[in-house]
Amino acid sequence: MKTGRIGSFTLALAMVIVAIFALRVWIIPNTNDSSSIATQLVDAVDPVTQVPDFSAINDITEKKKAFFDFLRPIVQQQNAIISMEREFVSEMLALVENGKSLSETQLGQLNTLFDKYQYAARNVDAKSLASLLKRVDIVPESMVLIQAANESGWGSSRFAREGFNFFGEWCFTAGCGIVPSSRGSGKSHEVKVFSSVDESVSSYMRNLNSNTAYALFRSIRADLRSQELEPTADQLIYGLVNYSERQEAYIDELLDMLRHNEKYLVNVDV
Repeated sequence: MKTGRIGSFTLALAMVIVAIFALRVWIIPNTNDSSSIATQLVDAVDPVTQVPDFSAINDITEKKKAFFDFLRPIVQQQNAIISMEREFVSEMLALVENGKSLSETQLGQLNTLFDKYQYAARNVDAKSLASLLKRVDIVPESMVLIQAANESGWGSSRFAREGFNFFGEWCFTAGCGIVPSSRGSGKSHEVKVFSSVDESVSSYMRNLNSNTAYALFRSIRADLRSQELEPTADQLIYGLVNYSERQEAYIDELLDMLRHNEKYLVNVDV
């Protein structure tokens, strides 16, 4: 069953890649319709609504491989969506900088992205688009995988199994999620429930790309981009200092996990 699942993910990912190239050829040059691009990428793969029983895998090496192989295609798909959105914003920024007017459709699509990434823009101009571009950016795959492993206990936590929540995200409306058994008196938070693993990964990435708590994460990434360097997990993890109340100790733990699991994070086709 595990082999079949991984095989179906591989096939689905191949379909996504084909869709990306097709969309780049037919949609981007003609309409710059990023919302259509994102929608088709989301629809290219069926949402994952079953989580393997990772706790039943006794061999540690096999468990780690199975966990990373399970999540990797989902992370890649979500990053593909962000990459297309980023390309659209970059194209709109180039038009504005060259004194071109944007169409109503393009402005509507930009306003959708401003809302998605929680950026309040008074005007759609070069400054606001440059600021938006700092938010619309991918999250390194290995960083996502390591943090998911940390927050979900390698996919074995109750929140991952019952709520598809692999990143410990909270919500604050009664009934919005699962009440933690360790929740202290006087606290009202719940662990958010998602409709699929895909939704969990998407929400996590949007959280890092929009929440004020992770401004440092985005600043580090943007600084590396300005130097024409590809941001890496070991650099960006420092921007997660506000993700946990443990702060620096949490960062050290993630970096240690990253080092110890480096060989499992390399996606090798066999």
